[in-house]
Parts: sequence; structure tokens; C-alpha cells
Amino acid sequence: MPPPLVVESLLPDVVELTKALIAAESVTPARGAVFDVLEAALVPLGFAVERFVEGEAPDGPVENLLATRGSKGPHFAFAGHLDVVPPGSGWTGDAFAPEIRGDLLYGRGAVDMKGAIAAFVAAAARVPADGKISLIITGDEEGPATFGTPRLIERMAERGVRPDLCLVGEPTSANRLGDTIKIGRRGSTVIWVDVPGKQGHVAYPHLADNPIPRLVAALAEIDELVLDQGNDWFQASNVEVTDIFTGNPATNVIPGNASARLSVRFNDLHNGPDLIARIEAVVQRHAPGAQVRGTVYGEAFLTQPGALSSLVAGAIEAKLGVTPELSTSGGTSDARYLVRLCPVVEFGLINATMHKLDEAVALADLAVLTDVYEEVLRRVRG
Repeated sequence: MPPPLVVESLLPDVVELTKALIAAESVTPARGAVFDVLEAALVPLGFAVERFVEGEAPDGPVENLLATRGSKGPHFAFAGHLDVVPPGSGWTGDAFAPEIRGDLLYGRGAVDMKGAIAAFVAAAARVPADGKISLIITGDEEGPATFGTPRLIERMAERGVRPDLCLVGEPTSANRLGDTIKIGRRGSTVIWVDVPGKQGHVAYPHLADNPIPRLVAALAEIDELVLDQGNDWFQASNVEVTDIFTGNPATNVIPGNASARLSVRFNDLHNGPDLIARIEAVVQRHAPGAQVRGTVYGEAFLTQPGALSSLVAGAIEAKLGVTPELSTSGGTSDARYLVRLCPVVEFGLINATMHKLDEAVALADLAVLTDVYEEVLRRVRG
């Protein structure tokens, strides 16, 4: 492993650290230079840093980082990811050449979520080093996460590291910094359906078996499903058909099979395996012998409003004068794994440009987010 980059001069400048992280290209699964930058920022602050790489293609290799400091008070963890989605084409500049234009810093990862990681590091530089803090940083949140946060949790268990509270720095703010804290997320599962048939000439349908009508009938019933009406903290669950495929290039051939892909986002009234079984039952009624398989990417979870959400909300109100909404909206995040360890909430930058061309963060928001994170750490210490 190459020696860490020397970036002490960046500390505690949140903008310069964000720029350095952006400049270290880290499309998921990430490893190497971007972790060098983060390690070099943490070590001078007294953090003990452990890095490890696991996994093989296609889901790996992935690098993860666990950093710990201090021994007093409640153990507060900050979790995040250094990997980013591919930039795509059409950027005004180079996605991995951070550039300040006006009051915005542009670059892939500026919002999701290198800016928040830099803000937390800068905040940690301002508070006494004896309070117990850890950073749980993965190189695979945007991908399948097979070798990401789940492996970090395993490594933490081996080291006897278990936080009391955890803040994930995902970009949760919607219209202005501080307007939203995530206290839970819906679950996610993807289901694949394959209906077999018998290929044949369209002029002789009695010699073939067209699978498409059976698949369409099953999908029609699935589309009519009402899983629930939502509850106090979650919106209603939904099933969406995201692909239908036969792979048939001919106009005069009945295909031998037809397949579809479904995506289910569900609240805490359900669990993934039960939903897969429910979809399979519908499919089998219309297409006996069809193959149905599903992958659960995360179960729904809720951190009940309480000490942690109040602590973070109080810090936001103190520094921004904003009363944040407690929300469970949006997609999945690695909080779905971390909630196994302790209460977890998510709070970070404005998410308007994440995963988009010309992703950008306001310089003022980086500075204020650092102030909020500092306030959180001081309130944890009491």
C-alpha cells in the first residue's frame, strides 16, 4: 500500500479537504488514493486508522476504513462512503477536477458524500480528542455493498468496536441545509420473473405455447396490488414493473420465454422474503412453472424519535435556526446495516444535484455543516 499523501495543510479547511477527496477518482467500488487522502487527514487528529481490502470482481475489490479516537463519554460514530457513481458525459468541466465557480464547488462526490465526510473531519479537529469517536467509511455504498459496510461491521465486531449512536452523512436536506433528518428508510427488493413457453411459428399457434399472455396477466394483477396505506412514519409500499423482455427479433415467431423485473419499496409493515413469496404466488396462479427469484437489498427500519434525533435536531436549530423534518423518504442507504449496532439517523447536505451532471455543493453549506457536526459532537460530550 503506498504511503499516505501529506495533506496536513488541508486541515481543518473543509473546502480544501473536499477538493482533495473529489480529485481522488473513486467510482464504485473504490479503493486507494481517496482513502490515502482521508487517512492523511485523520492521523494528525489522533485517529487510529485501519484500512482493509476485500472481495473480488464483480462486486470487489472494495476498500473500507475504520478510524477511532478517544475513550471518554458515549461512543459516537459517523458513517459514510467515499465511492461515487460514474460521472456520465456532458459535464461543464472535468468531474474529478474540483472547481470553484462563484459560490459553488463542482465535482463528482461534492454532495454525495465527500463534502459531508470532509465536514465531519473538520468538525472533529475542533473538539477535544478524548471523546470517543469513530468513522465508519466504505468504498462501496453506491454498488452492491457486498464487501462494504457489512464487512466493516464484521471487522468492528472482531475489534470490539460498537458505537452507542451513529450519524450517517448522506445528503438528506431537500430545499435548504438542515430541513430534513432521515430516521428510517423503506426496504428494497428486486424480483425477477421468467415464464417458459414453446417457440413456434405465429401461423401455427397450436404448435407453440406463447408465454407472453401469462406473464402479462400476472403483471396486471401485480400492478393492482395495494400492499398497504402507509403508516405514521412511512409512505405506502409500492411494486413497480421495471423491465419486460423476450429477446425476440422476429415478427413471425412466438417466443420461447418471457421475463420481467420488478422493484418493490416497502415500509415496516412488510419484510422482503414475504413480499417475494407473495409475488411468486400471483405469478404461479397465471403461469404455473414460472421461475421467480428475488434479492432483498435492505429491510425497512425506523429509529424511533428520541435522544439521537433530538440531539441532531437541536444542533441544527442552534446553528441554522431551522427545525428539521423527521423523514423516512428516499432510497436505501447503509444505515440499513448500521441500525443493527445502535440508533442511527442521517443528516447531510442538500441532495438536489447528487448523481447528476455538474454535481455541486455551496461553499457556505460546507462551512455550516461543519459547524453543525461540531455542535453534535459537543452535545454528545454533554
